[in-house]
Amino acid sequence: MFKYEKKLEYPVNITKKNLEMAKYILTGLGGSAGELAAATRYYIQSFSMPDERGKALLIDIATEELAHVEIISTMFRQLVKDATPEELKSYNLGDYYTEHGKGVYPVNASGMPFTATYIQSTGNPVVDLAEDMAAEEKARASYESLIDLTDNPEILNPLLFLRQREVVHYNRFKELYEDYKNKYKL
Repeated sequence: MFKYEKKLEYPVNITKKNLEMAKYILTGLGGSAGELAAATRYYIQSFSMPDERGKALLIDIATEELAHVEIISTMFRQLVKDATPEELKSYNLGDYYTEHGKGVYPVNASGMPFTATYIQSTGNPVVDLAEDMAAEEKARASYESLIDLTDNPEILNPLLFLRQREVVHYNRFKELYEDYKNKYKL
């Protein structure tokens, strides 16, 4: 079902550590509007779609969200690559470092771990698609906040790409939502 290409959907090449941004970037992975929540949500919801079109759309977007997990994870690793434990501690990443070193672990910017409560699924395709549109808007807003926190093009460009993909996903969900709302009395 999946074909894995060993390259990122968007290239990431951050050459200078930035521990403050590393901390913030984690929210794009493990936050409530993060990529892991989106990928899981859409994959789970795909089983409740009433036709192949809906199932395919949710699986396609879930798969792309996994590619975004790769991008965010790569950004984090490059941002912390040369950091010392003392530097991590000075940026309030000491707790993170204690348990995860410089490894990637899904938490938000405050250090709260990813939880399944971020994943919404009602079994009603119209309701779930409304939730999906809201999730994409929350992710877009989150990326816009991250964009506001940096002027480094090595960080900005991948964030701008990810933000734009949220807009595309929103529009795809909206098309299906409108179709289902008119077609099915759920």
